[in-house]
Amino acid sequence: MELATLAMLLAAGVLGGAVNAVAGGGTFFTFPAMMWAGLDPLSANASNAVAIFPGHAAAVPAYRAELRAAGRALLPRCAIALLGGGLGAGLLLWAGQAVFAALVPWLLLAATLIFAAGPILRDRLERARLSSPAVSAGVEFLFAVYGGYFGAGLGILLMAVLTIVGVRDVQMANAQKNLLATLVTAVSVSAFVLAGVVAWPQTLAVLAGALAGGYWGARLARRLPARALRATVLLVGGALSVFYFTR
Repeated sequence: MELATLAMLLAAGVLGGAVNAVAGGGTFFTFPAMMWAGLDPLSANASNAVAIFPGHAAAVPAYRAELRAAGRALLPRCAIALLGGGLGAGLLLWAGQAVFAALVPWLLLAATLIFAAGPILRDRLERARLSSPAVSAGVEFLFAVYGGYFGAGLGILLMAVLTIVGVRDVQMANAQKNLLATLVTAVSVSAFVLAGVVAWPQTLAVLAGALAGGYWGARLARRLPARALRATVLLVGGALSVFYFTR
């Protein structure tokens, strides 16, 4: 790997880790960096999933009390997350490179819209409830499949669905969101590693940057207005969508 490519991947990891720690949306920086480093879209997506996985997992222990309080009611959601994440990863590997490459612009556009609508979704669904447990489980399953297949904006989707199904306490919802995202990512990462589609040099470079960015970058980013951070992420997501639609 050339030094310039290594530096670019490290920088993308630092920026992605910092943005994830503050506003979410780090995938908009790390996934394109993987592709610009020469990886095909499928390998870039798989490698990005591995690189960002520790960020999800590291947040879970901090919410031990909230997760214990959720009790056995959380078990069905965990099972759904594992099944959906596994199916999403399986679909990615089964459909192959050509299909995923064709979907990249649409996936980036969808993720950008999800990120933009995140606060609106949470606000407008604050009073909503799903009367049917089957419908609730179905929505959670679809989001988990999306997370296993691509995953950008997964945390926002999970927070929205947890609000819909009645998890009103923000800390409780955040705890469950982190756990469910970890499970979805863990099963998809396992599938990608076993399938041999992870590019380890690029993955480790982004991972090293993300770990540093999650701590040091977040401290700097917190000095910036939250709206400015969100606007930056949306601008990058929109620009990337246009770029991959027109390339």
